[in-house]
Amino acid sequence: MKYALLATTALVALSSVANAGGVERSPQSMAVLFEEGRYLEFSGSFGKPSVSGTQGGPSSGNMTEDFLNLGFAYKADLNDDLSYAIIYDQPYGADVFYPLGTGYSFEGSNADLTSHALTGVLQYNLEGGFSVYGGLRAQTLEAEAEVIVAGGLGLDYNVVGDRDLSFGYLAGVAYERPDIALRVALTYLSEIKHELDTVENTSAPTVPIVLTDRASSTEIVTPQTLNLEFQSGVAEDTLVFGSIKWVEWTEFQIAPADYTAVIGSPLVNFRDDRLTYTLGVGRRLNETWSVLGSVSYEENTGSLTGNLGPTDGFTAVTLGAIYTKDDMKVTGGLRYIDLGDANTTATPSASFTGNSAVVAGVRVGWSF
Repeated sequence: MKYALLATTALVALSSVANAGGVERSPQSMAVLFEEGRYLEFSGSFGKPSVSGTQGGPSSGNMTEDFLNLGFAYKADLNDDLSYAIIYDQPYGADVFYPLGTGYSFEGSNADLTSHALTGVLQYNLEGGFSVYGGLRAQTLEAEAEVIVAGGLGLDYNVVGDRDLSFGYLAGVAYERPDIALRVALTYLSEIKHELDTVENTSAPTVPIVLTDRASSTEIVTPQTLNLEFQSGVAEDTLVFGSIKWVEWTEFQIAPADYTAVIGSPLVNFRDDRLTYTLGVGRRLNETWSVLGSVSYEENTGSLTGNLGPTDGFTAVTLGAIYTKDDMKVTGGLRYIDLGDANTTATPSASFTGNSAVVAGVRVGWSF
């Protein structure tokens, strides 16, 4: 039954491009803590989203761009009771560009959000299969955007936010029963507050307003999360796995001073916190190959969204396989995401329907 534990690694090999309109791109899982002995892994995922909408007339065209996400992790034991892990990931990101020549009111608008995080975790094993763990997280965040609105306000706005380094923490508890391949882990990640030095340029001739090279400080809070991950053997070489993840997205917003003053609302914000559910099954075929499949779901709340993230909830299907050779295992997977329909806060409101994304991921790990 123990061999079947390998199947769960595919779950975290894939990015979650659909979460909160594509802002969350890493599952931020602590699964590496439960690898045996010393372990090193590298991972990468490629996302290809397709998101477009209309305002009752011209289509926006696909306003999302392809992206690549990278990560690595190292885990080792200090003694029989204490182990540690170092994890690098790119937890948040956005690549938005409304194509030119469509006649859509936001054509030419674009935005980029980039993050990097390095996490250090210590785990202490208690009696009876329990363990506790905690650590610190160093995270950088930078962002820039250009918003062009034809007609109405006639807005031409851009902002550049310099990279900021800030810190957060995590804490967790786990229970394991190796004889039935059971593991339950609950992980809390704190919010991280960033203060980005920003420069804004605003032109709204119909108001009229012209503000040039305006320096300000913009606070961006990446949200706190609570993630329950579980797995259990249900038959020889077969296990069920899944997760329930809560994210406080209502604390996340990007609200540069001049943009907020002119428009009256943040550049980016989310109106609802989110619960994401995942359930899957893994099966060992032989000494070399294992396969798995899973389904993930996040509710469509019906709330209006911003124009830089016009999706609302999702349903995703993941298929994956694991190849094991000596001390190496290679996990690969493909995830199809049906993105929830959304209406935006634009005037007139835009309707984004029938959108989707495909994510391919690979993870290579060595035990030594």
